[in-house]
Amino acid sequence: MNNNINLNLYKTFYEVAKYKSISKAASKNYISQSAVSKAIKKLESELNTELIYRSVKGIELTDKGKELLFYLKKAYNNLEIARRVMLESNTLKRGKLAIGVPSQIGSFFLFDKITKFHHQYPQIEITIISKSTSQLLSLLESHEIDFIIDTTPIKTKLNDIKVIPLKKVHNCFVKASSFPTSSIKTLKDLEKYPLILPIKGTNNRDELDILFDKNNIQVKNIINIHTSEMIISAIKKRLGIGYVIYDLVQDEIANKSLEMINLKEKLPMIEINLVYIKNYLTTAPIYFIENYLDYKL
Repeated sequence: MNNNINLNLYKTFYEVAKYKSISKAASKNYISQSAVSKAIKKLESELNTELIYRSVKGIELTDKGKELLFYLKKAYNNLEIARRVMLESNTLKRGKLAIGVPSQIGSFFLFDKITKFHHQYPQIEITIISKSTSQLLSLLESHEIDFIIDTTPIKTKLNDIKVIPLKKVHNCFVKASSFPTSSIKTLKDLEKYPLILPIKGTNNRDELDILFDKNNIQVKNIINIHTSEMIISAIKKRLGIGYVIYDLVQDEIANKSLEMINLKEKLPMIEINLVYIKNYLTTAPIYFIENYLDYKL
């Protein structure tokens, strides 16, 4: 077995896999397409496995090719973090901050903090990514984002990922002030009205369904919507009574364009968490966490 690793071969494969094109990889590396093809063939020979194949769509990866790409992505991201550690200034005159957060959490919990940070340190390049929890965890594991702000539960098998509770918020049922209702005092009373709810499978919806089952509530007139922003828009369009995080609608409740429904039953609370891998945090994210999220690492 040859223990001398030719990093150029792996770099060439990474470029081909990244762009799914031999010609693009050749162009990016200023070499010929034949040189790229030879490098791939040589790497396949060294690893004794096929890594790519051609299809009608272009270059595709074999299962082994996908497995190799997974590890190379982590390696490249580790190199990027090492470069950031060397380049980032302790005075925050340069650097990067990449945060993963669902849109409904970011809009009320994070954006004010980001605004203040950006005004104070405009040289720091900020990236905010909004995806599902599982997708954000995958980005965190591959070090493509610095940390996550998300709600419980956070399910991961990696022991080095830390999950730190930051704040508890609560949900509420709200309606447009002009939406016609009679007296609503209990969950049972909601059975008579159209409800606008988060889609099944989300944390908010799962906990609400458990509460409905516990209280023998049978709701049939339901509009399922994926994002809180669209739920609020549907509420304002008078499509029904919506279920959202209170912090997202507190201004509308204050100015009486929306009306919160006070129920006898206690609705589920939501815990907002900081999720990170400490050894991979660089200067900018550490400063943001400690000074804007008020959590000392």
